[in-house]
Amino acid sequence: MATHTPITRRQLAAMAGATALVLSFAAPALAEPIVIKFSHVVAPDTPKGKGAAKFEELAEAYTNGAVDVQVYPNSQLYKDKEELEALQLGAVQMLAPSLAKFGPLGVQDFEVFDLPYIFKDYDALHAVTKGEVGKMLLGKLEDKGITGLAYWDNGFKIMSANSPVITPDDFLGLKMRIQSSKVLEAEMNALGAVPQVMAFSEVYQALQTGVVDGTENPPSNMYTQKMNEVQKHATISNHGYLGYAVIVNKQFWDGLPEDVRAGLDKAMAEATDYANGIAKAENEAALEAMKAAGTTEFHEMTEEERATWVEVLTPVHDEMADRIGAETIAAVKAATGG
Repeated sequence: MATHTPITRRQLAAMAGATALVLSFAAPALAEPIVIKFSHVVAPDTPKGKGAAKFEELAEAYTNGAVDVQVYPNSQLYKDKEELEALQLGAVQMLAPSLAKFGPLGVQDFEVFDLPYIFKDYDALHAVTKGEVGKMLLGKLEDKGITGLAYWDNGFKIMSANSPVITPDDFLGLKMRIQSSKVLEAEMNALGAVPQVMAFSEVYQALQTGVVDGTENPPSNMYTQKMNEVQKHATISNHGYLGYAVIVNKQFWDGLPEDVRAGLDKAMAEATDYANGIAKAENEAALEAMKAAGTTEFHEMTEEERATWVEVLTPVHDEMADRIGAETIAAVKAATGG
C-alpha cells in the first residue's frame, strides 16, 4: 500500500504560485486602455466640438478599445493661454487650438491664417490646409514637442458690436475682443479699434458688462456662446478665417504602439472629413438662428462696402510679413491662386 507524504504549507504555497504563474502566461490580464485627454475651449455643439466627439467614437472603435478618449469642452480643463503649456508638459495629450495660438511658441507662420481677406472661399483655404503648404506648417511644430495631425475648419468670421459696424470708420475707438494674435491686433488697429486680448471663455460676460464693445467670430461660435444676446449689431464681413490644428504631445504620440497609432490616424482622417464637412452648414444654420432670435441686426455687405474693407485691411499683409515670413505668405497666396 502506497504511502503519501503530507504536503507542507511551504509546498502548497509553491504549487499555488506556480499555478498562478502558468495562468498568467496562459491568460494575461487585459491592459488598461491608453487615456487620451482631448481638451478644447468651445461648446460641444460647434463644428470643433462635434469633430472631437466623432474622433472619440472612431478612435475607440478603430483601436478595439485600446484607447479611452476623454473630451473636455468649454475650457473645463484649461483656458486658451494655458492649454498649449499643458500639452507640452503632458497634462493633456490632444488639443485643437486656433491657428493663432502658435505665435507665443515662436511659430508665427501660422498667423498667416489670420490675415484679413487672404482666403476668398473654402476652396482657396483647402488648397492650403490639404496641400503641401499645410504639411510644411505642421512640420514646424515638431521641435516644440508637438505633432500636428490635421486642420479643422470653423469658418469665416463676422464682426459684431453694440453699434453698427458697416464701414471701417464705424470701428473708431471701439474696444474689440480678439484672441492673442499680433495679426489680429494689427487688423483692429487698421480699423481704428482698440484690440483687447481675452480668453474665449470670458467673452460673453465682457460683452454683457461693456468691458468690450464687440468681437469677431464665426457665427457658430457667436451663437453657441449666446453672444448674439449681448450684441445689437453684426456685419457679415467674412473678413477672416478661424480654423484649428489638431495636435498631440509628440513624445506621447511617438511612444504609442504602431497598430494603435494607425487606428488613431484613420479615426483622425475620418473625423477631419466629418468636421470640415459640417462647418459651413453649421455656420449657416447658426446665422439663421440668430437672425430669427431678433436680438442682433445683421448687415449684408454690398460689393462696394467689401471693396472698402479690403482696401483698409489688406495692407496688414505687408505689415506682418517680417513676423509671419514673406515666404510663408507668398506660398499661401501661390497655393490659393493669389
